[in-house]
Amino acid sequence: MLRLTPILLALLYGLLLYRFSVWRTSRELDARSTELADPTLVPLIRDMAKALDLPRIRVHIYEIEPVNGLAAPDGRIFLTRGFYNRYRAGEVSAEELASVIAHELGHVALGHSRRRMIDFSGQNAIRTALTMVIGRFLPGIGPWLVNMAMSLLAARLSRADEYEADAYAAALLAKSGIGIAAQKSLFHKLEDLTQSRGGATPAWLMSHPKTEERIKAIEALEAKWGLAPE
Repeated sequence: MLRLTPILLALLYGLLLYRFSVWRTSRELDARSTELADPTLVPLIRDMAKALDLPRIRVHIYEIEPVNGLAAPDGRIFLTRGFYNRYRAGEVSAEELASVIAHELGHVALGHSRRRMIDFSGQNAIRTALTMVIGRFLPGIGPWLVNMAMSLLAARLSRADEYEADAYAAALLAKSGIGIAAQKSLFHKLEDLTQSRGGATPAWLMSHPKTEERIKAIEALEAKWGLAPE
């Protein structure tokens, strides 16, 4: 039992850290967000709500400049002010922004936030256990190797979530009549919008799949569903 104590403590620490992060994030979002009321986007959001048989989907604007969309741990959907400003400037269409909302809805519907809690706690326990074992044989470099391995695992799990959310979004966009074309066209713009270039980071270490791989996955779904590529 004593040998398991560090692992159990690591699990408890991971859970408490996650809970604190959820609380802090919720407070930040509450203080710096307002509900979206755009006259062009709201009808598209209503179409998605109707497709999901929901009375309403609430989307909020988070007052930060980086271009992003996010699903909060409590299930709320947010677009950043920076993303919304790109839409207002004509760099992103209403349908493309709707595809972001559909993607974040996928994260909520598929329970990715809850799954991340389990993954985070489990990875913390594994990291602690491996560091104890490997550190005895490889002092100094052992913990570094463990951290690298856990980072690779976290990135792989994150990429899997992104593919799942992409698929959910594609299905929702098709069902709601918005169409999948906007989802694919937005992917082509993402690197410029976020001022990010994936070439500097190996694909297997990135938390999001490469753009071309995401588009290929969506096109494979279109073929599977018998939809003509848009």
